[in-house]
Amino acid sequence: MVVVCIARKNGKSTLAAAIMLYHLIADRADAQRQIIAAANDRNQARMVFDAAKSMVTASPKLSAVCDVQRDVIRFKDCTYRVVSADAGRQQGLNPSAVSLDEYAFSKSADLFDALTLGSAARYQPITWVVSTAGPDPDGPFAQLCEQGERVNSGEAVDPTLCYRSWGPRIGEQVDHLDPEVWRACNPSYEILNEEDFKAAAQRSTEASFRIYRLSQFVRGASTWLPHGLWGSLAADDTLNPGEAVVLGFDGSWKGDSTALVACRVADLRVFVLGHWEAPQDDAHWRVPMADVRDVLRSALDTYTVRNLVADPYRWEETLDNLEAEGWPVEAFPTNSLKRMVPATQAVYDACRDGRLSHDGNPALARHVGNAVLREDKYGARVTKEHANSRRKIDLAVAMILAVHGAVMFREDNPELIETAVIATWEEGGRVFNVGARDFDQYLDD
Repeated sequence: MVVVCIARKNGKSTLAAAIMLYHLIADRADAQRQIIAAANDRNQARMVFDAAKSMVTASPKLSAVCDVQRDVIRFKDCTYRVVSADAGRQQGLNPSAVSLDEYAFSKSADLFDALTLGSAARYQPITWVVSTAGPDPDGPFAQLCEQGERVNSGEAVDPTLCYRSWGPRIGEQVDHLDPEVWRACNPSYEILNEEDFKAAAQRSTEASFRIYRLSQFVRGASTWLPHGLWGSLAADDTLNPGEAVVLGFDGSWKGDSTALVACRVADLRVFVLGHWEAPQDDAHWRVPMADVRDVLRSALDTYTVRNLVADPYRWEETLDNLEAEGWPVEAFPTNSLKRMVPATQAVYDACRDGRLSHDGNPALARHVGNAVLREDKYGARVTKEHANSRRKIDLAVAMILAVHGAVMFREDNPELIETAVIATWEEGGRVFNVGARDFDQYLDD
């Protein structure tokens, strides 16, 4: 499957038509090929189909081998036809190649499912989904784009998906009035009318301009971190056994995600230790609580844990048991504004000042990018854009708990901040490192 998110007036319908004609005439993977031009409504679907008809009629060679009719182009026993979003009438199709145009404006995945699930008998089926970003940042096309971003970042593996976008990511902070931004978001910008862009920027709302001219999904809230800041803080490093850390834990039960993040006290470097997230297509998924407990205990055994800062919701029993065993546990209800507001600010300051760094984990980067900033009379804190949003932020929350806890520990215990590793030893198959300011304490232990 090829998914392309691109602004309007960049020739996407013409390109889709040419690719579908190739599959009609030249692709030999399947006999009796069935090519489909599809969209939400018949008029939109006909734009790609009519572009293909124009190519055939304008070419003597194509005209010699193709029979062009009103609703179908025939090549030998192969057909190229147009369908629209009446998914109930498309269940009998067996397409070998599909172009789905302007999918961002579809309210459901019915047509997409009907077309893609009907290709199982084909040897090399291909689906070409091409669309400008639409008004629904949680719609089916937005979900496809998010999956594409996960694949491109290395967070997910899907060799059947090729994703390409020229537009800014959701929440990315770019100046929508900057001609250089227009150029970057429009591959055909050199042949477009810059004056038209200027006029459109003045007469349109910012949201509409971002959607149609930049192909950017638009949300109603402000992103937490400025664009590019989180990525600039990535560092290639490993967390060694024995190093002093503060753990941040944000747990869940079902339909959400659970996260465990470590922040090294010495330098405020963040590492993802565990992440369990509900698959998008599994409504019955539950957090593997036994696995989460095992990873928690492994982290406590492996590192010198100064504090485990955890949201107790649905994990009270686990946290109580750990505290009873003598582990340093701090309950941090993330719905407490008095606690989340200063924690959010402390981590923002650490990012802005370059004091914080991280391991480059792509899932954490995605969750940080999903987090929006809510400001009111109580202050500013991170949250989802709305309660039912599928865009998870739990890793970002766990990171905030860990970093804020590490900042507080450093302020309260300056004598226990490791400045350098001066001793290393192996015990029970594990390597332990001791910092200079902890050395006496380790000797006593």
